[in-house]
Amino acid sequence: KKAAAPAPKPAAPASRPTTITAQIKVAFGHALHIRGDGPGLSWDRGLAMDCVADDLWRIVLPESSRPVSFKFLVNDLTWNTGEDYVVPAGSTVTLVPRF
Repeated sequence: KKAAAPAPKPAAPASRPTTITAQIKVAFGHALHIRGDGPGLSWDRGLAMDCVADDLWRIVLPESSRPVSFKFLVNDLTWNTGEDYVVPAGSTVTLVPRF
């Protein structure tokens, strides 16, 4: 008689980097930051985003299996209006924040 094969373990949720892009023009000499809850993020201190075009700012967050919640800030001082953004981990999004 053959022994039963062990039951397969459930797969862990896939972890992928999350790419967040903000489409907004920020005055020359100013920068866009992001604060929130997710890999590398904090609500107390922002991370600078990379300016990739005149009106595009981007950040790639480390891999995570949890959703990412966040807000944008100009110069890590002025918060965007509205509710917190929440995106699935591993997603690539482009958002248009209002200040």
